[in-house]
Order: sequence, then structure tokens, then C-alpha cells
Amino acid sequence: MNYEVEISLQAEMDLRDIYEYIAFILLAPENAISQLRRLEKGILGLTECPMRHRKYEKEPWKSRGLRVFPIDNYVLLYVTDEELKKVSIVRVMYSGRNIEDVF
Repeated sequence: MNYEVEISLQAEMDLRDIYEYIAFILLAPENAISQLRRLEKGILGLTECPMRHRKYEKEPWKSRGLRVFPIDNYVLLYVTDEELKKVSIVRVMYSGRNIEDVF
């Protein structure tokens, strides 16, 4: 069964920041567009079998069901509601960042 995917306002801002960093700081607008497309493809792919990605291993996020989906040098952080068949994208961030510093 397919899941509905919703993107939090914070995750939308994260995607915008990723685009702006690659396009305007690294001066690679084509790469920025390609990276966003890969991230969006990953997000849309969560409509099917979102439980396939690992749970974040530290508490309190593990017990809350936070999952980590790596895409290139980034990670999607999301939670799944099995009853509502909904996936909520919480954050999109550079994989080298410390997740504890973000929450």
C-alpha cells in the first residue's frame, strides 16, 4: 500500500538551503538542480516501503521512529505513521553534520 509523503516546513527550508549553497556558494547551479532532483526522487520513493531504511540508533529519536535515508552526501530524516500510512520528512541535511546538534 502506498504512503502519503508530507514535507515539513523545516525540511523545505533545508532543501532550499542545499540548493542555494551548491548554486551560489559553490557556483554550480546545474549540480544544484541535479542534487535536488535526486533528493526529490528519494522523497517520492518513500511512498512505497518507507520502513526499509534504518532507525536512528540514539534515543529519544529511536523510540520515536526516526529513520535515516542516505542520498549522496545528504540524509533524509523522517518518521512513519503506519496507521495513517503517512511519511513525514522532518529534516534534510548534510550527512557530515551531527544530528544531535540539529534537534
